[in-house]
Amino acid sequence: MSPVSLLLLCALLPSCLCHQDPFAWLYGPRGQAMAALQADRAGGDCPAECDCPPTFPVAMYCDDRGLTVMPFIPERIKYLYLQHNHISAVPDSAMVNASNLVWLMLHHNQIRSEEIGKKITTADFEGMDNLTVLYLQQNSISEISSSLKDLASLTLLDISGNKLTKIPESLPAHLHQLYLESNSIDSVPEGFLGRFTQLQYVRMAHNQLTDKGIPPNTFNVSGLVELDLSFNRLERIPIVSTTLQHLYLQANSIKEFTLGSFCSVVDISNFSKLRTLRLDGNEIGRQDIPIESSQCLRQASEINI
Repeated sequence: MSPVSLLLLCALLPSCLCHQDPFAWLYGPRGQAMAALQADRAGGDCPAECDCPPTFPVAMYCDDRGLTVMPFIPERIKYLYLQHNHISAVPDSAMVNASNLVWLMLHHNQIRSEEIGKKITTADFEGMDNLTVLYLQQNSISEISSSLKDLASLTLLDISGNKLTKIPESLPAHLHQLYLESNSIDSVPEGFLGRFTQLQYVRMAHNQLTDKGIPPNTFNVSGLVELDLSFNRLERIPIVSTTLQHLYLQANSIKEFTLGSFCSVVDISNFSKLRTLRLDGNEIGRQDIPIESSQCLRQASEINI
């Protein structure tokens, strides 16, 4: 609005309106509320190197900030994003107020923690009873002791892309999703999957699994929906449950299509629930699929070989 127009408008309006402080809205109820939100965002309870949006006060965004150490975590935080930094340790002092965390994103860091022997220990996650999602992929973790066992609410654990040579022995019993891709694991402990009552998704692609390292019926457990064993060193198709729906075995060294791996008995009421089967990149072709597979794998909509 031009100065002339403003003067004409003031001439027409009561003087009390024309002489009001143009910043008076800042002091009103709405302005006070906005100021309070800004103060919460920039206040002492949110680390300066992170962002705590006033519109989502239970989240703290510290991702891709070049951090080398864990920031202080306010007690109210439920969703913590620390991915794509250079953090190498998870000290007790950083997690002292983290009992309300639901999601913890620590992927793409350098976690190895030399002062605790390159292990993730029990103390690191003690008291985090509400944690349901833990992303630790793409770090330098070589061993996980019993540190995660007491995370009673944990349903998703991703520790792919680390330096593990074996599957962690003590994991939470109520996991739904377990991702172990891109490690150096060569075997699965006997009865391992039987310890979990709700596990549905297991991904172990890009490891060093061999037939010798997989005990019989390791993957023959009900409840499992998806199993990814691609890019390993398997020569045989492992026995799986008839309730499994998606099986990925591409890029192994499988030499035979064993129908018994999917169905021990084939009849009108006994068949596999498998919908997806990937066997491409092995040493077999379509001519190796038995005729009886049309009965056993009658629900399969995709078979790549």
